[in-house]
Amino acid sequence: MGQNLDNPELFKEGDPAGMLEHLHRMPGLCREAWQQALTFALPPDYAGVDKVVILGMGGSAIGGDLVSSLIAPECRRPVIVSRSYELPAFTDSKTLVIASSYSGNTEETLTAFQEATKTGARKLVMTTGGRLAAMAGERGLPVFHIGYQAPPRAALPYSLMPLIAFFQRLGFISDKQAAVDETISALDGLSLIIRETVPQAGNPAKALAARLHNRLPVVYGAGITAEVARRWKTQLNENAKAWAGYEVFPELDHNAVVGYQFPEELSRQMFVVMLRSARLNRRLQLRYEITGELLTQAGVGHDIVDARGESPLAQMMSLVLFGDYVSYYLALLYHTDPTPIAAIELIKQELQKKNIPTQQD
Repeated sequence: MGQNLDNPELFKEGDPAGMLEHLHRMPGLCREAWQQALTFALPPDYAGVDKVVILGMGGSAIGGDLVSSLIAPECRRPVIVSRSYELPAFTDSKTLVIASSYSGNTEETLTAFQEATKTGARKLVMTTGGRLAAMAGERGLPVFHIGYQAPPRAALPYSLMPLIAFFQRLGFISDKQAAVDETISALDGLSLIIRETVPQAGNPAKALAARLHNRLPVVYGAGITAEVARRWKTQLNENAKAWAGYEVFPELDHNAVVGYQFPEELSRQMFVVMLRSARLNRRLQLRYEITGELLTQAGVGHDIVDARGESPLAQMMSLVLFGDYVSYYLALLYHTDPTPIAAIELIKQELQKKNIPTQQD
């Protein structure tokens, strides 16, 4: 028997840890994180770097993905997100290494950051505490303390907005205050449309979650929506405990579209969500249309979600918030609590039992 997403009791019973409150707070958290970062004591000599490496995993790394995509059109310094135990070999004294770990205990990030401390790179830490904060404190390195208590994926504003502020203050990108203001306004407006009190008949996030129920979702993105597609995928995994994948235009039109045929029975179980922005060039937008026709011919269900707002940041974050709500509603449709991530915790526990070093001798 399916869940009724318009039943107020469902949110109390199905969400005992209160993931919904984190969704409600996202617009305000964007403002808080931005303002905190604007007054953070950032060493001015960090402006002299010629590249940036962001170390992180999961919910702590996605902010780096989003900011890298966001600033690519104007930032002349490459911004690389490294999800690894190893520090990139090109790290040198002209590199800014930012270690982002909400808990401060992510072993991959700790290991790579330990290597960074042996180099002349500039270093910055973003965390709530843990071993990472202690490591930075011992060395007198700047630590941006995250004061918001939440699962790391629900603290996205604190892994994204400070990076934008830091890059602005260091002169890597132009002033983004107007874009931030517009983004917060856009998120406030979107929240009124997709929050839990809006009936499914007029709530596009609830409606899409219902379409994804008992299907295997694959999210398509392009340009500024490409890394948002990754965010949707991971939120569907962690919140809804569901299989999900993501692909990126135009690359997917050079391979993924050929794979719609087999196995034939799988086509009826797939559902593709295409995240679209009016800021994408016309050729990319045309690809959405043609690919949609191919999906229809293959009998694969699909839908398009359009970004809201004018600035790239507003469009990006409006799609992020929409996807977060979709994954939340899908969790309830699956009768699963969106907050716990038991499989991830099990892996961490099992790794701790093994006396194997994180670095090669």
